[in-house]
Amino acid sequence: MTTTDTRTLTGIPGYVAGTWSIDPVHSEVGFTVRHMMVSKVRGRFRTFSGQIVTGASPLDSAVTAEIDLSSIDTGNEQRDAHIRSADFFEVETYPTMTYRSTGVRADGDVYILDGKLTLKGVTRDVPLALEINGFGPDAYGGTRVGFTAIGEINRRDFGVNFTAVMETGGAVVSDKITIQLEIEAVLQS
Repeated sequence: MTTTDTRTLTGIPGYVAGTWSIDPVHSEVGFTVRHMMVSKVRGRFRTFSGQIVTGASPLDSAVTAEIDLSSIDTGNEQRDAHIRSADFFEVETYPTMTYRSTGVRADGDVYILDGKLTLKGVTRDVPLALEINGFGPDAYGGTRVGFTAIGEINRRDFGVNFTAVMETGGAVVSDKITIQLEIEAVLQS
């Protein structure tokens, strides 16, 4: 574990190399999808876990995460039950979604976290635009880190093929899903 300020090495104030556990109480795994061509529905998953390893260089870092698909919460239990069904996630057969990073790269002033997302038994490359929010001490004598990550997927790429068409011809649910992550993690070692 690096406990000194490595600003000159990484360009990130307070950067700490180490292994971190995602704190689900202070994190959110969410998404947005267009509904009926006129608005957006937001949802999140209440149960998830993961580990982040920050390397000596941010480009040597890695992430693994697992999301319990039955923990979907869109604010409407009827809709959530439908999303758990075979029309969408089919949680009885595929209870979890996983993400495993394959690399981190700089793209101008931002970092891109490249990785493999597995949903419904299908694995696809899903890059996430990564913002490093900061490293610092917590109120319990530990160290925390915060990240924001955003990406997009096409639900049909993962076998989520539910189709309902409105009388006007538009789709009830769009194919494009925006993923939004607010992650806070606690240093383990």
